[in-house]
Amino acid sequence: MSSCARLGVLLCCLFCGVFPAFAGSAEWVEVRSPHFSVVTDAGEKRGKEAALHFEQMRAAFGALMDTAKVSLPVPLQIVAFRSTKEMRQFVPIWHGKPVELGGLFQGGEDRCFILLDMSVEDPWHVVFHEYAHQLMNGNIPVRMQPWFEEGFAEYFSTVEATGKTANVGKPPEVSYTVLRQNRLMKTADLFRVRQNSSTYNESGDHRSVFYAQSWLVVHYIYDHKLIPNVAKYYEFNETRGLSAEDSIQQAFGMSAADFDKALEHYLSVNSFQYYRVPMPPGLDSSSYTTRRLSDLDARAVMADTHLHSADYRKQAAEEFAEILQQQPDNVAALRGLGYSYLMQHDLQHASEKLSKAAELDPNDARVLYYSAVLAQREGWGESRDDGRLAKIQQQLEKSISLDPDFADAYHVLSFVYLAERKQQPAVDAMRKAVQLNPRREDYSLNLAQVCLAAGKYDEGIRLLTALSQLKNSWIATAASRELASAKNAKESEASAKALLQQSDSGPGSQSGDGPSGTVVVSEATSAPVPVKFLKGKLLAVDCSSPPVAILNVVSENKTWKFRARDIKHMIVIGADELSCSAANQAVAINFRETGDGTGDLVSLEIQ
Repeated sequence: MSSCARLGVLLCCLFCGVFPAFAGSAEWVEVRSPHFSVVTDAGEKRGKEAALHFEQMRAAFGALMDTAKVSLPVPLQIVAFRSTKEMRQFVPIWHGKPVELGGLFQGGEDRCFILLDMSVEDPWHVVFHEYAHQLMNGNIPVRMQPWFEEGFAEYFSTVEATGKTANVGKPPEVSYTVLRQNRLMKTADLFRVRQNSSTYNESGDHRSVFYAQSWLVVHYIYDHKLIPNVAKYYEFNETRGLSAEDSIQQAFGMSAADFDKALEHYLSVNSFQYYRVPMPPGLDSSSYTTRRLSDLDARAVMADTHLHSADYRKQAAEEFAEILQQQPDNVAALRGLGYSYLMQHDLQHASEKLSKAAELDPNDARVLYYSAVLAQREGWGESRDDGRLAKIQQQLEKSISLDPDFADAYHVLSFVYLAERKQQPAVDAMRKAVQLNPRREDYSLNLAQVCLAAGKYDEGIRLLTALSQLKNSWIATAASRELASAKNAKESEASAKALLQQSDSGPGSQSGDGPSGTVVVSEATSAPVPVKFLKGKLLAVDCSSPPVAILNVVSENKTWKFRARDIKHMIVIGADELSCSAANQAVAINFRETGDGTGDLVSLEIQ
């Protein structure tokens, strides 16, 4: 399951000892292939081997999905350690001890990380499973049910390249063993599992069987050429609302009980098929480039990895600060510390570090992107400072030219264009963000709002209608609420245009500016504000001015005040409603920022 990995703190956090002991003990190099960056101390040969493995998997995915261009909406950094001892300093902690892992995926909004232990026999399976999720996020628009998502990721995790072809479909040894040692779930029960189901989230045999059997079902579907039937199942189950049992009958032409028997037989005969997909010509590591990293640059990569884990962020800031003590003009450390301040909403210090990083390297795509996000949080949409907006636009456009597949850069750029009253470029930029990361439903919601602001009512209403039909999502409720306003705005503009035409064609009509009383059609909607997200602790709820409520939330050592227009009708996930006496609860907040530390609540999830 793709999510930010929780890492335990293994090292002492004293200022003088925050860096991993291995940072300077070996030569670190960066290997670059056409689509990947691998930082490693295992040597150039092993670094190229890692890069080639990911290039092969990427190519196999493109061939299997029959897509000419494979998108990865969030940039990926691969770190390959030469030993288990080094890798242990980054793996999760369970009951006070590091978990034994050969590979680890660590997600993030602006960057994802894959960590590998190159000393173990097979570090690829775990990270290939998670990388498959990332590939699906960027290339399959519809989010599938968990059994298919996890089954496909597991099915694809064992890709093996052999010269000009790659084998897809080798049974994962662990999954096969789990199924041979445990009783299979009923297929209908498997298909009913959702992201919030205990089977999907709680460790234990049920979860292990769910993952393994999801792989089995997807393998069975591929071997029996039933992919079109999966689409039929979704039509009956998701769109028409039929039960899992009835949807299986309608889509696969057999009862759920017969599907169970077919799977049991399929597992018992152990005749899983392999698929050979062609590899593109010239797919080898001979053209990859290698550069030696200084000790400080290698430490900056490790600090960046820590920065993207909630458990290590304080340590990461100390690591960046120590680098800057030794080398004040280290761009990677300035960029990382600036982003650290940005995450803490310390905008003044973030600006200082990012401005200096931009002076030293005006072609750093991440610095340019972070600087634009900083300006967004400082409120550029409120002041109409055209010169400043033009500078931010240039920063984002340059960042995109350097990293053209990073979806969120287009997302932020769309709001810059909108603030500049460049409506069509705003729509185009947001469409590109959705194209690159089609499963970010908040992108689609913002695209609907940008379309409405640009007067493209039909497209905006179509998007909101589709989003309002999503199941178990705060997006659906938000879209439903905005749909009525969008339809009213469309009708109001149509009425205003009709009155204007009537005025122009009637007696005494004039051209030019028109006489007093001429109907003037104003902009239908104001520029929308992007939806943001944070996690924190709900401290208290102020209900002294009903129905409005003010929620006091602390996140990353910063206190926020969120305004809920109507506490009795707000979007609450995880409870029927929010109590005015609620306190000391972990929450996830979707909001629109209105000032420093203030925002309008969109939805609240009690965790």
